[in-house]
Amino acid sequence: MFTGLSAFPLTPMNEDGIDEAGFITLVERLAAAGVDSIGALGSTGSYAYLSRAERARVAQLAVAHAGQTPVMVGIGSLRTRDVLNLTEDAQKAGVSGVLLAPVSYQKLSADEVFGLFETVSRNLSVPLCVYDNPGTTHFEFTDELHGRIAQLPNVASIKIPGVPADPAAAKARVDRLRALIPEHVTIGVSGDAFGATGLNAGCDAWYSVIGGLFPKTTLAITRAAQAGNAAEATRLSERLKPLWTLFAQYGGSLRVVAAAAELEGLVKHPCLPLPLKAANDLARRQIVDLIKELELS
Repeated sequence: MFTGLSAFPLTPMNEDGIDEAGFITLVERLAAAGVDSIGALGSTGSYAYLSRAERARVAQLAVAHAGQTPVMVGIGSLRTRDVLNLTEDAQKAGVSGVLLAPVSYQKLSADEVFGLFETVSRNLSVPLCVYDNPGTTHFEFTDELHGRIAQLPNVASIKIPGVPADPAAAKARVDRLRALIPEHVTIGVSGDAFGATGLNAGCDAWYSVIGGLFPKTTLAITRAAQAGNAAEATRLSERLKPLWTLFAQYGGSLRVVAAAAELEGLVKHPCLPLPLKAANDLARRQIVDLIKELELS
């Protein structure tokens, strides 16, 4: 399940709770589009803002409405104890895999992060994806640490935070990591602006935020890269540059994607947990124009 397009939907919510109907709509839309897997409760899924019970419910809904599409669920939390509880809940829900980021308030050491993955991997019956996301965790993995963790049981993929923009440098970066991990462990690129470049450089998967809302658009890029048509994958990605620019302008993809989901009528307004807010009116006007201009779907 850790190849191709893994689409990461929002978990729409307000201060009263999860918008279950909206979440179901998003998940069913992804399954119908034919994504290769669904990544629930990633950063776009606002996992850090939810209680254990809410996260268990989201996992259950994702599995129940994904059809035959494999579901991966985020299990990151501040304490190892809590990660293990979330692991148990996810497995009970019937997920096909889990996604673990080394979340912490205090800056973690490499040994502490390895210990976290070592403990969790021993308590798994499903495969695990290592979530390397220094933008939110403020922990920077080395390739050597990835190599150590990749030797642990049940570790099946590494989600890296983008690649260099230059194709040759991107390939060199992927090759360096691949030389340190077992053959069965896949490498997935995140950061949507790097999706095509990462796939063309040899990444096995694209862990995509925009794929969670506009799966057909991102599937076209993914399938072109998988078919060896690097030029077409690059061309399709280049068309989306205005969207990548909007992400940067508004502090990342979450606020823009949340506003787009509201504008498309897929979720209720508001759909982010306070104090987070979807992009403002100016951005919304830009988003409406981009959805039409880029034919996002």
